Amino acid sequence: MIVGTWNLENLYRPGGAFGPKDKITYEAKLASLAATVTALRPSVLGVQEVGDPAALEDLAGLLEGTWHVALSRHADDRGIRVGFLTSFPVSVVADEAAFPGPVRPVQADDAGRTVSRAGRGILAVTVSTRAFFFDAVVCHLKSKLLSYPGGSPGSSAGGASGGASGARFQPRDEGERARYAAYALHRRAAEATTVRALADRLLHGDGREHRVAVLGDLNDEAGAATTQIPLGPPGSEIGTPGFDRPDKGDAARLWNVAPLIPPDQRFSRIHAGRRELIDHVLVSRGLLDQVRTAGTGAPGAAAAALPSVADGDPAVRRDATGSDHAPVWIRIQP
Repeated sequence: MIVGTWNLENLYRPGGAFGPKDKITYEAKLASLAATVTALRPSVLGVQEVGDPAALEDLAGLLEGTWHVALSRHADDRGIRVGFLTSFPVSVVADEAAFPGPVRPVQADDAGRTVSRAGRGILAVTVSTRAFFFDAVVCHLKSKLLSYPGGSPGSSAGGASGGASGARFQPRDEGERARYAAYALHRRAAEATTVRALADRLLHGDGREHRVAVLGDLNDEAGAATTQIPLGPPGSEIGTPGFDRPDKGDAARLWNVAPLIPPDQRFSRIHAGRRELIDHVLVSRGLLDQVRTAGTGAPGAAAAALPSVADGDPAVRRDATGSDHAPVWIRIQP
């Protein structure tokens, strides 16, 4: 069984403000996405940047067999949200956005505006098979790509900020850049804390017995502080001397499978020519024991061929016929 996560990048039907300009371009994008899903053959795929729920249904309709779709009710200002595309029936157990107490609202801009909710909802489902069941969480944390208020009318912050229209993508000075990077970091940290709070509930006090997977675009690499927050207690990471030494922290931990990905595949996006692994699969101990392999792109294929993206208006890729992310996946065997 393959379980994975994939940012589909601007999945909208044509004709709107953010999606492809025409039907031909839209159909080409769907065909590209469907080819990757078919090659990957996932049983459970957490997805991000679903801008139009009907577009995900269109994608599912291109796949062989029976597919099920579950989507968060909580979208950002562009309408993008997270969801699941699965070959198994699933039941939604949580769809949340509010920061957990006692986390207070965080500053979002120079005007002092604060936010108390994740930009996109965090969706959890229970996956049931004949062999076993587990809980899966999908999320999409605040991006590192920055936007600033006061742009030209009709421009959009899009995926770079999840903000409203009228944004620009270059700062007035380095002070502004630093401030907005800090605002984005604070939001991403609060959102990561929200993911962790939901994982705590799903672990039911012991992840050695309860199988939980967190699938998401965490928008930073494995060693980043915000990516570390959902992991829980430090220690026993894959590849460390403590990995094979059970301790009391195992009941609460989630493990990032990144070290299991072959080094030449260990990236899910290319930013300014630099390979980054910003999409992650985290698993509880009970599920980790059943992970056999991990990777990016399609299993057995060469390293993902991705475009290099840069800071700036994400609308420049509205007509792209693919995604700027590669799927990240694990193969599990109950």
